Amino acid sequence: MTQVKSAPGGRMLTVLRVHLPSEIPIVGCEITPYVLLRRPDGGIFTDDVSEASPVDGYFMRYKWYRIQSDRRAAICSVHPTEEATLQCIGCLKSKIPVAKSYHCSAKCFCDAWQHHRVLHERAISALNENGTEEEELFGRFGSGSSSSGIISTALSGSTPNLSQNSGFNNGPTPVYPTGTEKSSGETWFEVGRSRTYTATADDIGHVLRFECVVVDLETRGTVRVPTSVMTSRVIPAPTPTPRRLIPVNTADAMGHFDLDGRTSSFGTFTVLSYNILADTYATSDTYSYCPTWALTWAYRRQNLLREIIGYHADIICLQEVQNNHFEEFFAPELDKHGYQALYKRRTTEVYAGTPQAIDGCATFFRRDRFSHVKKYEVEFNKAAQSLTDAIIPAAQKKLALTRLVKDNIALIAVLEAKFGNHGTENPSKRQLLCVANTHINIHHDLKDVKLWQIHTLLKGLEKIAVSADIPMLVCGDFNSIPGSTSHGLLAMGKVDQLHPDLAVDPLGILRPLSKLTHQLPLVSAYSSFARMASVGYDLDHQRRRMDPTTNEPLFTNCTRDFTGTIDYIFYTADSLTVESLLELLDEDSLRKDTALPSPEWSSDHIALLAEFRCTPRVRR
Repeated sequence: MTQVKSAPGGRMLTVLRVHLPSEIPIVGCEITPYVLLRRPDGGIFTDDVSEASPVDGYFMRYKWYRIQSDRRAAICSVHPTEEATLQCIGCLKSKIPVAKSYHCSAKCFCDAWQHHRVLHERAISALNENGTEEEELFGRFGSGSSSSGIISTALSGSTPNLSQNSGFNNGPTPVYPTGTEKSSGETWFEVGRSRTYTATADDIGHVLRFECVVVDLETRGTVRVPTSVMTSRVIPAPTPTPRRLIPVNTADAMGHFDLDGRTSSFGTFTVLSYNILADTYATSDTYSYCPTWALTWAYRRQNLLREIIGYHADIICLQEVQNNHFEEFFAPELDKHGYQALYKRRTTEVYAGTPQAIDGCATFFRRDRFSHVKKYEVEFNKAAQSLTDAIIPAAQKKLALTRLVKDNIALIAVLEAKFGNHGTENPSKRQLLCVANTHINIHHDLKDVKLWQIHTLLKGLEKIAVSADIPMLVCGDFNSIPGSTSHGLLAMGKVDQLHPDLAVDPLGILRPLSKLTHQLPLVSAYSSFARMASVGYDLDHQRRRMDPTTNEPLFTNCTRDFTGTIDYIFYTADSLTVESLLELLDEDSLRKDTALPSPEWSSDHIALLAEFRCTPRVRR
């Protein structure tokens, strides 16, 4: 029997409250309960009190249990908090993961069909093309025999085999079973002995119980009774439809350049640009349509990491990466996958929150493909100060800085390629690449500030271009739609001087308009879909997701309040060509009546990825 000890006057370590950040646990996502403690001296704190670091002779002991009933429930693949009643037999025949075959009702199956059928099309395509399993960019689908028809049948109560080795560290592993049979037909299995727990596939459909108790270090006896809290049923991590790289024919993509003297190219690489939505902005007030559990950072970080790693990009440009999340999560996790990291935090003149929660731009590159040569940091606030000192009268400087100082930054990395220069005139020549990663001001009524920031960045890149014969990529969230002056400056090298956006310039920072130019031959990578002369199912399908007027995607940002394109990958077309592009999303790829973020997609933006081939710069 466990000894229960009482301290004189009740002065001992005490558990005041325990609750969970989300009642719904998801496979692969760490659960860290909030445990509020009171010290013997009356102080309140939430830090862990381990046996190695006791407080006044007391420490905390934790246990996790899986409460498993005699009947195991399958979970709906569309509504993961609901029990499934239907199963798609077509999924089983196609060897699609069984978890994706379940639906909670006939209406659920019908409503999800536009999204669900893509799984079958991919499985059929993999079988027809390869005859073996095909690994997609994001997910894996079997290539077993399948038919075009879908059969839906009621579940017979049979238990699917969803078990797998998790590899998660949930503390010392007990010998199973260690539970106690209950009269209700439930068995409690001990599954963890640490404060945190990561749900595994074995937990799907079952309730978890967290228990904590104060223990006397000397006697090893527990103090008072354990405090516990229970979760809802564990659900599988929702996964979006895989996105593939679509080859594009670049033969006539750069028709405005003289390609007669071009020699064979010498290497391809992929670049990802993605605004991942900083946790500080991912609130239920802003995204009320997204389930609360899908907005928690514990869930989103794993979902984002799984997606990002799945793209296998050589260079990754992320925006809205919080400082603490970069240091504690993204840098160490991507390091495990062979990436070196660079980071630039936004400046702090405007931001008034926790310094660790300030976001910034992070650029990662594969060590086996590139080496770091140089890093430039662009702080638009410093440029704003220099601008006001130069052109703004002293009486108006405070007002000017209020408008211009918005904490936006850019991170520029010069990399050297490690892949060979085979077939070039000078194989021994170093192949450098300049990658700019930026997040431009978001305010819609500050079009002059957006344009000024982008112009400032481009003039800085021009200086780098003059000093070195170097291809350039300009990636990021520009908060500028196609057809705006900012987009025009990037894509055309100049602005339409009659554009209505230019009417907003209270500080005169855009004058004279003739200065709003640059000499970099930038082209938007995704406009390749619209420019291609080739035909085919994939290209035609992608063109329907493009705006025929601007040759840009219909959207890269999709919320209830705004749907449009504000993210881009620009490249210098005289030294790089587009080989393939990550397919775009449309309403068939998103759940019906759902904006972003969602349980499947953990950002309100979509990722853009392009494969480039380096080519010798054309000499005129």
